[in-house]
Amino acid sequence: MFKKRWGIALVSVMTTAAMLTGCGGANTGGAGSSAEPQSSNSGKDSNQEVKLSVSWWGSQARHDDTLKVISMYKEQNSHVTIEPEFSGFAGYWEKMAAQAAGNNLPDVMNQNFGDYLTQYTERGLLADLNPFIESGLIDVSHIDDAVLDLGRLDGKLVGIPLGLNGYGTIYDAEMFKNAGVPEPELGWTWADATEAARKMKQNTPYGVHNMEIHNVAEIVLRQHGARIFNQDGTGLGYEDDSIIENLLALKLNWIKEGLAPTLDVNMQHDTPENKLIVLGKLGMEFGWSSGIAGTSESAKRPLKLGPLPSDTGEYGGFLRPGMFFSIPESSKNKEEAAKFINYFVNDLEAGKVLRADRGVPVNSQIQEALKSEVDDATLQAFEYVEFLTKHGGPIDKNHPKSATEVMNALKEIDEQVLYERMTPAEGAKEFRKKAEQILSR
Repeated sequence: MFKKRWGIALVSVMTTAAMLTGCGGANTGGAGSSAEPQSSNSGKDSNQEVKLSVSWWGSQARHDDTLKVISMYKEQNSHVTIEPEFSGFAGYWEKMAAQAAGNNLPDVMNQNFGDYLTQYTERGLLADLNPFIESGLIDVSHIDDAVLDLGRLDGKLVGIPLGLNGYGTIYDAEMFKNAGVPEPELGWTWADATEAARKMKQNTPYGVHNMEIHNVAEIVLRQHGARIFNQDGTGLGYEDDSIIENLLALKLNWIKEGLAPTLDVNMQHDTPENKLIVLGKLGMEFGWSSGIAGTSESAKRPLKLGPLPSDTGEYGGFLRPGMFFSIPESSKNKEEAAKFINYFVNDLEAGKVLRADRGVPVNSQIQEALKSEVDDATLQAFEYVEFLTKHGGPIDKNHPKSATEVMNALKEIDEQVLYERMTPAEGAKEFRKKAEQILSR
């Protein structure tokens, strides 16, 4: 399904933290390489007892599903004791920074593409997983080479992708129909999105959610043949400030026209169950494809997933891994940790529990097996990954260690513009100034 031509990487934005070293982990499991996906049963109860710590971030639903898979794994590997560690996204990285400083990183840890993966790799904190693939402890026979390449940095495989994701438009097709406007499709523009919001607002408080600037800006720049960072990550990758200016202006105009909620209203609706699209108070929002299932479930009505608008004829989107599993270099039980990762990625029954919460499964056999079992909303996430495979482009692998600081600067400037404390033109210039200061350090 995934073309070998995708020699790529992916993008993800997060907060920076200092780190030092870590400590290690282990486990067993694995799927066979037969024509049909199989559940794995390594069951080496006679092995020496091993204690592993496994750490991740996410929602309560993700925690519950992951704990269930850990319990399944332990049933097949009674010699392994697993200590789970989980939290929300921001708290996760604070904890990892503290554990790295204390030489106490978990044996298996979630990693995210972008500056965090770059930081941990450049500091030598993550083990190269290639030896575990060569030895057969991690089976990648059903993971496309281009997907696996998403976890490569500096010639090393420092993370196994756990799922595939893409940024798009989540929308209420019934609201589009009632407003008499076409649903989002390849080739629709930001003007089309504005007009759709305008017509939907006739029947709802708002038409569109005010998009996350840091996620949309990267794709919009790509639509214009530019990039957020230059090739070596030492500066911005575009010269025309009007691209960012126009995006800031679009967001501001949506608020001023009443098509999108103000920041104050947004802050009152910042939980999955309380989002404005869930409450039926607007017809579309922009987000990651992995969010379609949870949003539809919370809304208790079918929602759909479509492409992001573009004014240039270039789509600009890309596939990115939802997250990785990595093994710290300091792990004392790397082989057992590799076995657990193998189970997590390749076991069919585990895949049925995990579904597409971390993105569409990277194992092609599990993808196909789940397609006939998932609900309609989750199936759209699978189809959107296929869409991006055909119409997206290679992800950019040049995010510097300071990428999150740059993106945070963009979010702060966006907020200033939306509160009308500076104009979009001033905001675009201020972003360039702040970004270049950060990147020049």
